[in-house]
Amino acid sequence: MFKLLLKFNKRDYILIAIACGFIVLGVWFDLSIPTHMGNIAELVRNESGTATTGQVVIQGVYMLSFAIGSVITSFIIAWIAAMVSAGQAEKIRREIYQKVDGFSLTEVKKFSTASLITRSTNDVTQVRMFTAMAIQMLIRAPVLAIWAIVKISNSGWQISLVTATVVFIISAVMIVILALCLPRFKKVQKLTDDLNRVSRENLTGVRVVRAYNAKYFEQAKFEKVNHELAGHNMFVGRVMGFAWPFYAMILTGVTVAIYWVGSSMIGAGTVAAAAAPKFAEDLIVFSQYSMNIMLAFILLIWVLTMLPRTLVSAKRISEVLETKVSIESGDLLVEENFKNIEFKNVGFKYPGAEENVLSDISLTIKRGQTVAFIGSTGCGKSTLVNLLSRIYDPSEGEVSIGGTSVKNMQLESLNDAVGYVPQTAIIFGGTVKENVAFGSSSGKDPGDDDVVRALKIAQAWDFVEKYEEGINAPIEQRGKNLSGGQKQRLSIARIVARNPKIFIFDDTFSALDYKTDKNLRKALKKELKDATVLIVAQRIGTIKNVDQIFVMENGRIVGSGKHDELLQNCKVYKEIALSQLSEEELLG
Repeated sequence: MFKLLLKFNKRDYILIAIACGFIVLGVWFDLSIPTHMGNIAELVRNESGTATTGQVVIQGVYMLSFAIGSVITSFIIAWIAAMVSAGQAEKIRREIYQKVDGFSLTEVKKFSTASLITRSTNDVTQVRMFTAMAIQMLIRAPVLAIWAIVKISNSGWQISLVTATVVFIISAVMIVILALCLPRFKKVQKLTDDLNRVSRENLTGVRVVRAYNAKYFEQAKFEKVNHELAGHNMFVGRVMGFAWPFYAMILTGVTVAIYWVGSSMIGAGTVAAAAAPKFAEDLIVFSQYSMNIMLAFILLIWVLTMLPRTLVSAKRISEVLETKVSIESGDLLVEENFKNIEFKNVGFKYPGAEENVLSDISLTIKRGQTVAFIGSTGCGKSTLVNLLSRIYDPSEGEVSIGGTSVKNMQLESLNDAVGYVPQTAIIFGGTVKENVAFGSSSGKDPGDDDVVRALKIAQAWDFVEKYEEGINAPIEQRGKNLSGGQKQRLSIARIVARNPKIFIFDDTFSALDYKTDKNLRKALKKELKDATVLIVAQRIGTIKNVDQIFVMENGRIVGSGKHDELLQNCKVYKEIALSQLSEEELLG
């Protein structure tokens, strides 16, 4: 966690060193002012009558100059602190983003999407704020306190004892505040995660919420988390609210205490009568030094009250950065002309689950074949094809391309070779062209002609050409200005434009009408004749003419072959087929 708080660039360390120099200079300015206040008091008291108004004015000019110098140094320090803390936050956010970008679904589910968003925004902001305050206060406070203590050390043990007592009281109050607030800060960050999760679910699912008249149910969920979060923030606010008036009272009280102790010393004869006037002048100076000591400790406390919440945030960020990624890149490239894809005794279960989703899967897909996976919902079809692109790794067995395990392949090479279209189309804000050309292989970014070609193959050109801007037509975030079928066709165009060696269509055609589905499959067969295609499907009509169909049930392969063969020898396939089409249609 502390390593995280020191995540600076070389330039930042130089700037911090410069800031330290200005801090020392600023403290010297601040502590020089009381000295000149004492000089003015001595000039006013001058019994010989030789003091002049000009001498008093000169001392005043010195005080004004030091005050202006203190303001200028404070401005420079604040500017450096803002620059350094912003750079630190930028670096941490970049590292979090790059780390999360390499997460598999296992790590994403471990943290949750809402929590990862909070950690990369709210928690990083907390660290940035602490760094900015620490540079300005954490270095200044000890320097100011030590220097002022040295200045006040000649004032007598009584004055020093007053100062030490007040410092002890302030420190004790600070410890109590930290003990009360630390558990609350941890809870606040956890509840912030929950608040983000509830808000995100409500916004992304707003159509369902309205369709089911669940507005009040969602509001109740939000209010519960919001009220609990507000309660913890109010508790922390009340504790802090008590602290600041207490510190203000201490600052005022220490001056009164010093004057009271000083007058008592004079009254008790501890200070000689002849030295009493000079001692009274010194009390003015000592009280200012004591005020500076108290101010230093209050500044220190101000920073330290931020420390517990910052440590909580730093720990949460460190958890993300130190998480070991379960899917690591290998060293080998995918063969340009691999012969086949193999699943050897593959088994898989989700992290934390007791039973396998897939068991003893063994199959071979030859290069250039189009194969399909069909079965009831939840039988493991999507999970199986996800193992090929390493969205997950198998718990047992091996998945290989051209005889090489996908675990030994470079992830970038594997992702270039395997194109994946998920069940739910993911569309990004931007333009049609940006969505179709999204994530293309290095050095193979498609031009306008390639984009149009991909749109035509995916049967998306018919609605894109109607846009006035054509392929530069704007697309809203998550494709909100598109229908489900249009989004699905754009996601298919994206994979066609990328032109990988292996295509995976994970129940991709379900949002399309039968005519579009038929035209799309016809175009894909013509254009992708050299590619290896894996299709997860629910419709028999979509997969009737593929080279091989694998029938799944309860995570196992229970049949394989062509459509006609499976109708004869696979009971599960025949039941699925008859539930969708008549016997005449099946045989036609």
